[in-house]
Amino acid sequence: MNLDTPRLRALDEADPAAREVIGELLAQAVRGLPRMRTERGGGTERGGGEAAPFVFTMRGEPGGDGAVPAGQSLRYAAIVALGARLLPEDGQRAALAGQTAAELAGTLLARLKDTGARAVTSLGDVALVCWAAAETGHDGLPQALERLAGADRPGRGPVYTVDAAWVVAALAAARDAGALDASAHGLGHLNKARRRLLNGLRGRELYAHEVGGRGLVPRYRAHVGCFADQVYPIQALARLGDEESLETAAKAAAGVCAAQGPEGQWWWHYDARTGGVVEGYPVYSVHQHAMAPMALLDLAAAGGPGHMDAIARGVGWLARPPETDVPLMPGDPVMTWRKVARADPRKAVRGARAAATMLHPRWRTATLDRVFPPGAVDRECRPYELGWLLYSWLEDR
Repeated sequence: MNLDTPRLRALDEADPAAREVIGELLAQAVRGLPRMRTERGGGTERGGGEAAPFVFTMRGEPGGDGAVPAGQSLRYAAIVALGARLLPEDGQRAALAGQTAAELAGTLLARLKDTGARAVTSLGDVALVCWAAAETGHDGLPQALERLAGADRPGRGPVYTVDAAWVVAALAAARDAGALDASAHGLGHLNKARRRLLNGLRGRELYAHEVGGRGLVPRYRAHVGCFADQVYPIQALARLGDEESLETAAKAAAGVCAAQGPEGQWWWHYDARTGGVVEGYPVYSVHQHAMAPMALLDLAAAGGPGHMDAIARGVGWLARPPETDVPLMPGDPVMTWRKVARADPRKAVRGARAAATMLHPRWRTATLDRVFPPGAVDRECRPYELGWLLYSWLEDR
């Protein structure tokens, strides 16, 4: 595996210690992915259907050092295909239990043909599979684009921001592959999806959880956007590359970087109206080592502002989280533990703060920090975390 990519060299210049952390995580990702394969053809996805090629999660055993697989996930498998594509062929086959990334994409494309109870209905899932087909050069891409246009039908109303961004990213990848014509399934769809994503930031400092209308989330949290709601639009708009898209991506990137925690934490919930932090926890490992770098590096590659110091600080938090003494990079049996959170399993803090900030942006119910201090470690690891890590650092745009 090539650990001398331009992105890794740039990180080394900013912070050699952070570069060392990412290098070790990349090696662990290739070793860890085969453990996350589902049994050959066994089991079912949540909601029915044939087994996806990768599990939903590896969950730490209570009181032990091991981790056991649970569930299956089509979307996580698509993200793995996107990341594994950047490995040499022998590395792909080692990481994907004998498959190449293109062959894995073919397996996922076959799932899009399912009907009835086994049909793939999530717009985000369809977009990710289409994206994987585009970037692996699979010849089933035209059919995937038709399927994506059908899933993203005109007049469908509000769309989750993450799903909307994945649609744009998939269509941008298909455009770059020369696969978009002037039809409604091609450039027409891209233009519509681009405009929806751009409009989602109009009159706001950051993205909320839905674009293209309202009604998917309760009113008390309609002003709230999570970190993923910022990262994926930044990446998708950067990959479009036009001036308006880059300006919008740069605005969102500046917002999340300005709000970054003092120890490099990429916080979780933001007030889309003001850019302020509604609730910082949980802090997710994948945000620190992969998702923030992925979006910010794509923005820089497209000619936008660079944020390498913020990226390096985020990686530094992962190596030394001040909220806990539990190592987040155990090395075995998983690459990283998923997140550091508050000990409020009912998510009381984020709900209370969403309701309070709906009434006034500065109302944060600060006493909840003392009642529910952060420090609980979620001992699980999901395949997409490894996929995005590979995609973030091995990409060379």
